[in-house]
Amino acid sequence: MKTAQGSEGVDVGGSNGVREPQAQKRPHRLEIHGDVRVDDYYWLRERDDPEVLSHLEAENAYTESSLDHLGPLRESLYEEMKQRYKPDDDSVPYLENGYWYRSRFESGKEYPLLLRRRDGAADETLMLDINALADGHEYTAVAGVDVGDDNRLLAYSVDHVGRRQYTIRVRDLETGKDLDDEIELTTGNLRWGGGSALYYVRQHPETLRPYQIYRHVVGEPSSSDQLLLEEDDEEFYLSLGRSKSRAYLIATASQTERTEVHVLRADQPEQGFQVFEPRSDRHEYQIDHVGDRFFIRTNTGGPNFHLMSSSEEDTARAAWSEVTPHSDTVFFEGFEVFADRLACVEREGGLPRLRVRDLTGSLALDVDFPEPTYALDLGANPSSDSAAVRIVFSSPRTPRRWLDVDLGTGELKLLKQLEVPGGFDASHYETELLMVTARDGTRVPVSLLRRSDQVASGPRPTLMYGYGAYGVILDASFDPNVLSLVDRGFTYALTHLRGGQELGYRWYEQGKLFHKMNTFTDFIDVAEHLCASGASSPDRLFARGGSAGGLLMGAITNLRPDLFRGVLAGVPFVDVVTTMLDTSIPLTTFEWREWGDPREEEAYRYMLSYSPYDNVEAKDYPNLLVLAGLHDSQVQYWEPAKWVAKLRDLRTNANRLLLKTNMSAGHSGASGRYQRLVERALEYAFVLDLLPTDVNRPETSS
Repeated sequence: MKTAQGSEGVDVGGSNGVREPQAQKRPHRLEIHGDVRVDDYYWLRERDDPEVLSHLEAENAYTESSLDHLGPLRESLYEEMKQRYKPDDDSVPYLENGYWYRSRFESGKEYPLLLRRRDGAADETLMLDINALADGHEYTAVAGVDVGDDNRLLAYSVDHVGRRQYTIRVRDLETGKDLDDEIELTTGNLRWGGGSALYYVRQHPETLRPYQIYRHVVGEPSSSDQLLLEEDDEEFYLSLGRSKSRAYLIATASQTERTEVHVLRADQPEQGFQVFEPRSDRHEYQIDHVGDRFFIRTNTGGPNFHLMSSSEEDTARAAWSEVTPHSDTVFFEGFEVFADRLACVEREGGLPRLRVRDLTGSLALDVDFPEPTYALDLGANPSSDSAAVRIVFSSPRTPRRWLDVDLGTGELKLLKQLEVPGGFDASHYETELLMVTARDGTRVPVSLLRRSDQVASGPRPTLMYGYGAYGVILDASFDPNVLSLVDRGFTYALTHLRGGQELGYRWYEQGKLFHKMNTFTDFIDVAEHLCASGASSPDRLFARGGSAGGLLMGAITNLRPDLFRGVLAGVPFVDVVTTMLDTSIPLTTFEWREWGDPREEEAYRYMLSYSPYDNVEAKDYPNLLVLAGLHDSQVQYWEPAKWVAKLRDLRTNANRLLLKTNMSAGHSGASGRYQRLVERALEYAFVLDLLPTDVNRPETSS
C-alpha cells in the first residue's frame, strides 16, 4: 500500500501487509515557565492541510486492514445489537400547553419522527421527520425543538457537520412548511417567548463559546435580530431556558464554579434581562418559577446544595428563604415544582432516591427502589398542575421504565418499559454495588453486571468503564449493547470515580484541579482489586472511556500499562497542557476551573505530570483502539492523532495500536440510531479478538 504523504511506514504483522502509518516528525517548540517542550506532531492540527487528511485516511485504512479478519464478528455483533432495538419504538407521550407530544421510530429508519395531537383529539400530526432532514447528509443532529405559545410555530435547529454549529429554522405547523427564517452559527439552544418572539444563543465565530442571546421576530431578517445579553468573561458560557410557569425566560451564565442567572418576563420583553443574583466566587445556583415564586437550587448553605425560594419582587440572596436544609451526607441533585409539592432527587451512599416534599420542605413521601445499583432521572414534567411526577428508572439488568408517581400517595404507575427484543430475560443477570478501598482509604463504588446463570471456572473477562470529570454522575443505567459482552462471559464494571458527583459535591472536588490524579488512581485501584480478588486478571481485563474518560484511558496506559489487555479510548482528551494553553480552541477558557490554567506555573506543573501525550515513554503498552471525529469541537481530532503517532514512535512492543477517525462526524460519533452500533461493534470485536485462547469460558448452568 502507498503510505500517506507526510507519513512513513513500517511493516507490522497482523495487518495483511499494509504498512503502519507513522507521521513525520516536524519539531515545534513550545516555551512556557522556563520549559522548552518540543512537539514533533504539532503540525497535525492543520485541518485543511492535504497531508494531514491523507495521514488520517492512511490510519483508517491501516485500522480496517488490521481488523479485516474480524469482518464476520463485527457484522454478527452489529446485527445482534440491532436486534435488541424495537424497530418501531415509541416514546411516552407528555401533555404540554394542550397537546400531547411524542417521538416514534419507524422500522429501518435511523432517526425519529416528532408527532403531536391535541388533547382530546384522535388524529396525530407529524411535526418533523428527521429522516427527511438527514436525506443526502452523512451526519444529522437536531436540537432545540420548541413549540410557540400559540401552538402554531415550531422552531428547531440542525447540524449536518458534527461541530455543534446549528442553523435555526421555523416551521408553520398548520401548513407543514418551513418559513424563510434561518439563523446560522447558533448553539441550537433556543426558546420561544410570547407571540412570535424567538430567543436563541449565538456562538463566538472562532472559539464557538456560547456568548450572546438574541431575540428574533418571525418574518424579519436575522440581520435585524436584537442582541439582549452578551457575556464578556471568556470563562463563562451562556445558556437559555424557560420557567415551568412559562412566565420567564431564564439566561444562565455559567463557569465551573460560578453562576449568574438573568430573567426576562416573557410578556414584557421591553424590560430586557435582569440579574437574578450577581455572580460571586464559588456560588452555583439554578432557578425555576411556579405560581408567584422562584425556587433556587443553591450551594449557599454547603457544597451538597439545598433548595430556597424567593418572591418575584426581591430576588437578592439576602431575601431568599430556606425550603430544604443542607446536608453533609445527602446530595440535592434536582427538583420539579408542582402546585403544592416538590419532587426531589436526592443522593446518599452513591444511590439516588425520590423524595416528595410539600412547599415548606417537609417530607411527604419517600419512594424506594429495591435494586442494589440503578439510575433514576426526572422525566418530562412540563406542567405544574400535574398530580404525578414522571420519572425514568433503570438498572444494568432492568430496561428503562417510565413511571408516574402519585404526589399524594406515592403510588407508582408504569407507563412503559423498554422492550428488548431478541430473547432478553432480566432473570439471567445479576447486579452488585461493590465498594473498593482505594490507596488513600477512600471507598470507591463500582456497579457490576454479569450473567447469573453462568458458572465461571476462573477469572472472568471484564470491561471497565470510567469517566470521572465535570461532576458528571455516571449512574448504573440499562445499556442493551453491553449485553453482547456479558452474554459471552464478561463482567461489566461501571466505576464511579472521584471527579463525578455520585457521592456528592466533595466527590467532584476530590477529582479536579490539583486532585485530578485521584480519578486515575481510583480506576487503577479498582482494576487491581478485581485482579487480586480473582474476579479478573490482566490478560482479560479491558478499559473503555471517552472524552474526559479518554483522558482517563490515556493516563492509565501510562501509569499501569501492564494491568490491561486492551484499552478503548473514544475522542480522548489527551493533549491536556497544549490544549489548555490555546484560548482559540473551544472549551479551553471555560475549563480552566476544571483542569487548571497552565499559564500559572503550579497548575502547569501538575497538569504536565499526568497529561497522557506528554508522558508517553519508551515502554510496552496495551493494545489500543482510538476513535476520533474530524469535526469534533470538544476534543479536536489532532489530540488522538498526535497521541497515536507518539505512541507508535516510542512504544517497545508490537501490540495493536489503531486509530479510526470518523471523517463525517464530531464528538458524539455517528448520528443515526443504527450507525452508532457500527462503531460499538468495532470496539467489541476488537476486545473479543484479544482474549487469550486459554480463557475459561463460562458455561450456562442447568
